[in-house]
Amino acid sequence: MSVDLRSRIAGLMQAARGELAEFVAIRSVADPRQFPPEECARAAHWVLDKFAELGFSDARLERTPDGSDAVVGSRPGPRPDAPTVLLYAHYDVQPPLDDAAWRTPPFELAEVEGRWYGRGAADCKGNILAHLLALRALGDDVPVNLKLVVEGSEEQGTGGLEAFVAAHPGMLRADAILVCDTGNAAVGVPAATVTLRGMVNVVVRVEAMASELHSGMFGGAAPDALAALIAMLASLRDQRGNTSITGLDNTQTWTGAPYPPEQFRSDAGVLDGVMLLGDGSVSDMIWARPAVTVLGIDCPQVVGSTAAIVPRAAARLNLRVPPGMDSAEAHTALAGHLKGAAPWGVHVEVELEAMGSPFQAPVGGPAFEAMSAAMREAYGRPMTTLGQGGSIPLCNVFADTYPEAEIILLGVEEPAALIHAPNESVAPGEISALAESLALFFQNYPARRG
Repeated sequence: MSVDLRSRIAGLMQAARGELAEFVAIRSVADPRQFPPEECARAAHWVLDKFAELGFSDARLERTPDGSDAVVGSRPGPRPDAPTVLLYAHYDVQPPLDDAAWRTPPFELAEVEGRWYGRGAADCKGNILAHLLALRALGDDVPVNLKLVVEGSEEQGTGGLEAFVAAHPGMLRADAILVCDTGNAAVGVPAATVTLRGMVNVVVRVEAMASELHSGMFGGAAPDALAALIAMLASLRDQRGNTSITGLDNTQTWTGAPYPPEQFRSDAGVLDGVMLLGDGSVSDMIWARPAVTVLGIDCPQVVGSTAAIVPRAAARLNLRVPPGMDSAEAHTALAGHLKGAAPWGVHVEVELEAMGSPFQAPVGGPAFEAMSAAMREAYGRPMTTLGQGGSIPLCNVFADTYPEAEIILLGVEEPAALIHAPNESVAPGEISALAESLALFFQNYPARRG
């Protein structure tokens, strides 16, 4: 049957490219300060119409507490007692950032060297296209009950769908939840993501004096708030680059598939001669251990700066928290470390901006095994398991709300896709192979579940 599915999907790909071009052209950035909210409304209706054509007759928009609209719907299977599968994706996208850094216009789908470029082509509109292709390839032969939720504010992290799920637990209840917002180890290397790091975002503010002072008259004795902040930030990592926050375990190891260092260097664009960080493997460092990043600093710019001692400075920090570590405890450790590392008695304030818990998916259940078999057949090689450094808070909400459901994370967003960066792209073969995997999963899951 896979050969038939593969040929059907292949026959649909030309039209699918046109659909993705239409979808990418909708500038669905869920931030009204940057793009008109009408763009997200257009994207929501685009998704609604496409799934309504495929049997989701009750497809509708549900307003979530953050003001965004989620596309929600269902498609009954052949029997009420058939297992229920929930499909998740999101239609909102990251802003394009620097338009000049794009090799092609960000909201125009363009093919370059066999990849399709455009903001959202992979994250996450390519995944939505894979859903559509899988269902079109199967036609009426879908032996599971289907539910759908496609949200509109995932990239903003404002929690609209998370709050909606908690308030409407019966609406999206399912036996298996396919979170299609991750990806493979590489093009053609199928994978399920089984862990997500949580995160803690803080803003640390340092104040040393009432106002700027002339560095010639006061420098040497007057405390410099920016120098104090730099010393505090430097203490967050050791000489090898390990995150060294007092009270956080930095020795955990990754037990799944390895991430070869040379592949990581290529995927990350690390310059020649620049070392990778940490004394663990790449997999340990990005999936199993805490990692702190300085996201931004408030201080005088080089252009226009004067010979003055800086009285106050601030930095925004992101701490990634691996499974097995509590995010609240990690926040306490980070705030305590920053205050303890502050020199010269400077005043320090640490403001919590956002916090999310890590996630670990169950493996070995009937849905996981059905997906593993489906991916093996679709890709021609075994499915592996990955971690992810990013956070998807909704996964924890799903796990808490539907504790009996199996949650599987997968998608088209492999490392070369450069999601969240300029020149985001998708390999068309990833869309077709994921579509085939989903179709095979729908066919085989009922028998495995029993």
